[in-house]
Amino acid sequence: MIRIIIAEDQRMLLGALASLLNLETDMEVVAQASNGEEAVTLVKRHQPDICIMDIEMPVKSGLEAAEEIKDLGCKVIILTTFARSGYFERALKSGVRGYLLKDSPIEELAGSIRSIIAGRRIFAIELVDEAYGEENPLTEREKEVLGLIADGKNTKEIAGQLYITTGTVRNYISVILDKLKATNRIEAIMRFKEKGWFK
Repeated sequence: MIRIIIAEDQRMLLGALASLLNLETDMEVVAQASNGEEAVTLVKRHQPDICIMDIEMPVKSGLEAAEEIKDLGCKVIILTTFARSGYFERALKSGVRGYLLKDSPIEELAGSIRSIIAGRRIFAIELVDEAYGEENPLTEREKEVLGLIADGKNTKEIAGQLYITTGTVRNYISVILDKLKATNRIEAIMRFKEKGWFK
């Protein structure tokens, strides 16, 4: 019997997924979580074979939770509506074994679970196409600067925190806006977020 935990913050979808997977003769949903932190706790408690997770959940995202449980012997499948390049990159780094779209038929999900248990990795082609369509254009330092801007820090505070001059910070901001084709800081943050590139 394949033991499964599902983590999804939309209650109706969570219940429906659990009911449908429990109809499979070789599968049993042993627990359900409504956020990533709960998922990590339940994986430690129940030691399932598979954990199916949404990405965008409260408290802790599916990708953060996947990172935490990758060494617990539980294979993670991300089930998402978001085809974002940054998410896919992070999923691969977190050791995720499956990355599938929520609008896939339940038979496809059940088949993917069996394949992943057998040692394969399964990634929806639409997600792979999107992921390799665009890479994050910012350097590590530029990402750091944008992260501090997103945290509400001003130019002087960023300069102080990174031990650089305010002029250097302004240069970084100019390059970031150019690379992200944004007209201001807010737009740059939004574009970066939309791509799923924030850690």
